[in-house]
Amino acid sequence: MIFLTGGTGLVGSYILMMLMQENISVKALKRSTSSLATCKKIFDYYNQGNLFSQIMWCDGDINDIPSLEEHMKDCNKIIHAAALVSFQKSDLSKLKKINIEGTANVMNLALSYNYKRCIYISSVSTLGREIENQEINEESYFKSSKNVSNYAYSKYYAEQEVWRASSEGLDVIILNPSIILGPGNWNKGSSKIFQTIYNGLKFYTSGKSGYVDVVDVAKITLQFLSNKVKNERYILNGTNISFKEAFNKIADEFGKPRATIRVTPFLKEISWRLAILKSFLTNKPSLITRETANSAMKNISYSSSKIKDEMNYKFISFNQTIKKYCKFYEEDLI
Repeated sequence: MIFLTGGTGLVGSYILMMLMQENISVKALKRSTSSLATCKKIFDYYNQGNLFSQIMWCDGDINDIPSLEEHMKDCNKIIHAAALVSFQKSDLSKLKKINIEGTANVMNLALSYNYKRCIYISSVSTLGREIENQEINEESYFKSSKNVSNYAYSKYYAEQEVWRASSEGLDVIILNPSIILGPGNWNKGSSKIFQTIYNGLKFYTSGKSGYVDVVDVAKITLQFLSNKVKNERYILNGTNISFKEAFNKIADEFGKPRATIRVTPFLKEISWRLAILKSFLTNKPSLITRETANSAMKNISYSSSKIKDEMNYKFISFNQTIKKYCKFYEEDLI
């Protein structure tokens, strides 16, 4: 039986749905206070509501060891997708607690219960990305610098816990997806890209990054559950595209005006400072931080040659992804 963490999030929901479709036994960990709305929305969109009602949810927390002990003991493989994604400085302690300590907890129990395999959903943020205009691959090693976000540090050190478990006998696979596009909660994470552009985005940056469809991430995760490859990492990236072109494609699909104002370095410095001031005055988290503003100006590309060559995998095209999720978003508004 598979033990899944993060099943209420975007990636976890898709993984969970595909596991259920394949009739693979799975226990899905959730906090007692977690909302199942995103997960249910995804199942319903694919007409899989009957499978959603059959999910074996178990209440617990990756930072609550007794609950992990209770729920993990009957399983033999783990997909660890739970994580906090935040670029707020105030969330540093939470990032350490959830992403690093939580990962250490599940790795320790996976070893204790002699698990056969672990698939860890990480991020391209754990790879070295300091040199622009150079394609990043699995050998681009993480380097500490003032430009590295607390989130990236937390995911990097979480990976070290996974590699530590591999050295102690657990077969592991680390997946490093780029920006994941999917329908989830339109008010948070990468899904907010669609909402922001639908509502009218006027600004674009000169940066470039990689994108991957959440369906690809889930499919590849399931494939690694049963193959014999172990103790490897793989970048999951469907396409590299400039923010301007990506935003234009989404705007065109929605029939909305394109962003026309280019963000200069000077305007970037003003924007994140104003966003922080607004956050202070409204007591709401800022959508723009120094880290996210700097990242949006970088030209970064990611290579997915390793996964393509070894698994003969073909990623969903960016155009297909945009068309599918713009439709999803518009139907969700009705």
